[in-house]
Formats: sequence, structure tokens, C-alpha cells
Amino acid sequence: MTAPSLHLGDGLTVSPLGFGGMALTTVYGEVDPHESLKTLHHAVDAGVTFIDTADVYGAGGNEELIAKLLKQRRSEVQLASKFGIVGNPRDGYTDVRGDAAYVKQAVEASLRRLGTDVIDLYYMHRRDLRVPIVETVEAMAELVREGKIRHLGLSEVTAEELREADAVHPIAAVQSEWSIWSRDVESNVVPAAAELGVGFVPYSPLGRGFLTGTVSAEQLGDNDFRHRIPRFADGALDANQGVVAAVRSVAAELSGTTGRDATPAQVALAWLFAQGRRLQLPVVPIPGTRKAHRIDENLGALSLELSAAQLGVLDDAADAVVGSRSADPKWVSQGRE
Repeated sequence: MTAPSLHLGDGLTVSPLGFGGMALTTVYGEVDPHESLKTLHHAVDAGVTFIDTADVYGAGGNEELIAKLLKQRRSEVQLASKFGIVGNPRDGYTDVRGDAAYVKQAVEASLRRLGTDVIDLYYMHRRDLRVPIVETVEAMAELVREGKIRHLGLSEVTAEELREADAVHPIAAVQSEWSIWSRDVESNVVPAAAELGVGFVPYSPLGRGFLTGTVSAEQLGDNDFRHRIPRFADGALDANQGVVAAVRSVAAELSGTTGRDATPAQVALAWLFAQGRRLQLPVVPIPGTRKAHRIDENLGALSLELSAAQLGVLDDAADAVVGSRSADPKWVSQGRE
């Protein structure tokens, strides 16, 4: 391991940095399955053993890809998957299901695609507002008793929903978008997670690539689903360059004072680790990438320390972000807080 393991919620031990599998689907453009599998193996080799996927990623294709990794290395991986969303990220979500019958149906399909007997962390991907959250969580708890999953997770829930769910069965982790430019969860959900002893798993911790300073309107292909997100619209994309400039300035300052080349990606991840310490809860970001060398770069954030002044620069930059983080806010908790 590159760093000590972290514990999420009721005893799930994971690597301090995870890997988000959605990047290995066509949501950001075409992918090479062979290279994707090589990237997954490199992640595990490097110590990133917490692998996150979902049934909706690539219409099950992402789980089938990860199954090829698990076939050789299941004992080395902490596996997370999700259920509930109908549709897909690129073309748009059409529905959410959280009824007990669907929970059972979804886990059986995921286990089959993943080629495994048990999922370490199983998330409710989004809340089905037609179904009491207690009903959904009770169905998930039954899967624990049946030995099909080990720990429960929730994605994009409100603080109230988290409390209701945790009263039914211990919740190991909440997953939501959280980064320098997506901080709405800090108002209610993060404090609730800290209070309940629930870990936090930020997805898109690099702002879907934007915080690395490598994304421009010209670089987004026709099939890139980021076109659907308001803060990636032409006017907003230009306005949001300020936050990128702040991240770059901190990276440059660190490079000049530490004797190592700090990158914007490392700064963005180090900011999240610092937030976890400030807000007193375990934080395990799950950046995704198609390139093996980016995994090594991301791991460098674990040893990067940001000063109070540098954290202040990044905090101030977040206040100037323009545009919603979601193509349709009804699909994320910020639309219901």
C-alpha cells in the first residue's frame, strides 16, 4: 500500500484513494477495452484497491470490464457498485427505482456481470422519491443477511435521508460529487455523515477533469456528456477558469517550495483530504482515468500538505463558480436540500 488504509462506516477497510470506473465507458468518448483493463490492473498494482462501478455505467458494460480484473484479483479489491438509475449518463437518466423487488433484481444482475458472489459496498445510486427510503434500505439490509453484499452505501442523498437510512441499518459511506468547485454537500450531508460515523466518497473530485486545467470547449467531443452540464456550457466554462487558475497557482507555489513537481490534480485531491480532516470524517475520493500514469500522479496527493493560506486561496476560488454541477438538479441531492 502507498498509505495506511482508511475505514468507512461500519468497518469497511479501503485504500485511501479509490478508482471511479465510469471514466472507462463511452461517457467521455470512445474507449479501448484493452487499455482500460491495463489501467485497472495498474491501479491495483499501485495500491488503489477500492474500485467503484455501477450497473448504469455502459449499460452494465463497466461491471463486465471490471469482472475481468476480479477474475484474477478479487481478493485484492474492495468492490463497490450501485443500483437504481434507469438510463445512462450520456443520453440522460429516465427513471429511478428503489422498490424492494427492484433492489433484489438489480443485485442479482450485477453479481452475474461482475462474476462474483458478493459486493463489498452496494449503493443506492439515487433516491426513488415514490418509495420510502426505509423500504429501500430494508431490502438492501436483507442482501447483507443473504451474504450478497457486505456494506450499504447511499449516493446523492440529503442529511435527513441519511439519518433515516442509518436508523434502519448502518451506512458505511455516502457518495456525492464533492470538489473545490462542488461544495454544496458541506452544508448538511457532510456534517450528518461525520455525526453518524459514515465515510464520504467524493465522485468527480477533479471536477470531471476541469480542475486539472486540461479541459476546454474545443476538447470536448460530440459524444461527451459534459455538454449536458451547465457549468461546462461555453459562457460558464470561460467564467470558471478562475478556479483553475487558483489551483494552478497553488500547484506552482508548492512546486517552488517543496522541491517536487506538484500538479493541479494533486492539489485538488489534497484539498479534499484536508477537508476530511477539517470536517472530521474519512474521505476517499474516486477519481477516474483512462491513463495508467494518472493513477501514479493522483497517488502523489496523499503526501501533499496544503498550508492554511493555500487552503484559503482554494476556498475563495470556489465562491466564484458559475453553473449547476448537474445536467438536471432533480437527480442530485442539491435539488432537494
